[in-house]
Amino acid sequence: MTRSFLGVERSMLGRSWRERLSAEHAVHALAISQAHGLSDLMARLLAARGQTVATAAGHLAPSLRDLMPDPSLMSGMNEAVERLAAAVVRSDSVTIFGDYDVDGACSAALLADYLGACGLRPDIHIPDRITEGYGPNTPAIEAMARRGAQLLVTVDCGTTSIEPLTAAKRCGLDCVVIDHHQAPLALPTAEAIVNPNRQDDLSGLGHLCAAGVVFMVLVAVHRALRARGFWEGRPMPDLLASLDLVALATVADVVPLVGLNRAFVTKGLAVMRLRARPGLAALFDVAGTNGPPTAFHLGFLIGPRINAGGRIGDAALGARLLVTSDPIEARRIAERLDGLNRERRAIETVAAEEADAMATAALVMSGVDHAVVVTNGEWHPGVVGLVAARLRERHGRPAFAIAVDGPVGTGSGRSITGVDLGRAVREAVEAGLLIKGGGHAMAAGVTIEVSRIDAFQAFLHDRLEQAVLAEQGRDALDIDATLTASAASADIVEGIEAAGPFGSGNPEPTFAFAGHRVAAVLPVGTDHLRVIAESPDGSRLTGVAFRAASGPLGQQLKAAQGAVVHLAGSLTINRWGGTGRAELRIVDAALPR
Repeated sequence: MTRSFLGVERSMLGRSWRERLSAEHAVHALAISQAHGLSDLMARLLAARGQTVATAAGHLAPSLRDLMPDPSLMSGMNEAVERLAAAVVRSDSVTIFGDYDVDGACSAALLADYLGACGLRPDIHIPDRITEGYGPNTPAIEAMARRGAQLLVTVDCGTTSIEPLTAAKRCGLDCVVIDHHQAPLALPTAEAIVNPNRQDDLSGLGHLCAAGVVFMVLVAVHRALRARGFWEGRPMPDLLASLDLVALATVADVVPLVGLNRAFVTKGLAVMRLRARPGLAALFDVAGTNGPPTAFHLGFLIGPRINAGGRIGDAALGARLLVTSDPIEARRIAERLDGLNRERRAIETVAAEEADAMATAALVMSGVDHAVVVTNGEWHPGVVGLVAARLRERHGRPAFAIAVDGPVGTGSGRSITGVDLGRAVREAVEAGLLIKGGGHAMAAGVTIEVSRIDAFQAFLHDRLEQAVLAEQGRDALDIDATLTASAASADIVEGIEAAGPFGSGNPEPTFAFAGHRVAAVLPVGTDHLRVIAESPDGSRLTGVAFRAASGPLGQQLKAAQGAVVHLAGSLTINRWGGTGRAELRIVDAALPR
């Protein structure tokens, strides 16, 4: 057990605060500091995230060369490479079928860019969320065949698409599946299925997003084409220049930022700084980002805008933005996505409020439930995943939001750390409770008959009970260190960022600001609060509590104006006006004992 931090056993959000650095890891922190000449703070951050003297240097400067395994370790890789290389050499007509989220758009653009550099002109098909749903569907495949497609490559989908890929074979299409979602034992008929989460795959690369798997495939295809002499007399594409897409997908799909994923994001962010991809440059501009690209920008500003097309607009907008080489077209699409994102936020806000009221009432009536499932016939299917994420945050357990249309519902689920939702959904499909469903540990999607929703919720309650109880028993806010307003400078934030990029698997550092007076609490936007905190020596620090104004944290912060509190959050640099200054993203607060 780690130690209580500042004696906080119940914060304003009802959590205990614990020191992230255990006594065992504190020994590693001292050794890291001495061996590598790092500050005590940096050494603590590294040790608390599992680093040792032997691994710390590699963590701070991840090498793609050192971390990149042989792609052939993945099941199906050699067969996929053979078919794709043949398509390049023969100039086959290729259609790429992607998912409608960021990972799908990046995967499709990544593959299309490479095949285009090989001289092919691949088509990209991104399904409409409402009319087609997730993954390959028979009508779309039959249309591809009529247009003369010879090879269908599915990216970020296809692993469970047995009937549609059977139809593809019937139409004379060869199929290659490149995916990362959890896979059943029975797989579709295809020339190759590359998915590190296949049950017979021993590569240990199941933490990659789909774009990461596509990149691995392209490395292997590139190697095979070079061995065949294909590139003699031709300009070879620079695969490393495509890591911007892999980085974006890796962060947006919330896969663990460890090992190879960490190298992908670190190198990809460096590529983004060059602004060589018109679509991403335009999207950074319309999103109003300041300073160099960070994982935070990708996850909270860029990713949601690309997703907006698939949620409530044209699902293909994201992929088109990422492949275009025309800056004017890129700006037009980026502005359209930005507008759709504003519409999405308004729709989501209403649906989230309704869902939270329903979930709260259901939990009060049942007394206990280990998974929240709410439904509504008025919700837009494109926002149910976001609504589920809000429910998970608010109620601390896995949550599903289902948009109902007649006798069928389409839903998305989001899970908490340590609770594998994708596996539970796969088991629900096998039990006959769902029309279809799939996903990974932290997120899943389902199509379900309305008459089976209650049975599905009961199934989740029983299936997830032990894992949810175990995680709720560990519910605590991990604190890395104590700082003061005077110590929180742009320089210290830049030093901390050397341990990034932060995200799933490499959590962003959380700091406690002990005994600071709440000088002011001001509303910002629709539901945010700006907090001015003053340390005992009179130094001031600005903090922002996002989506907190109407919740318990915001209410108690407003009541604490003028009082001394402990604040907890992560530090960022606000570069507004050209001057960088540290700013606190407040995630919790507590009254001193």
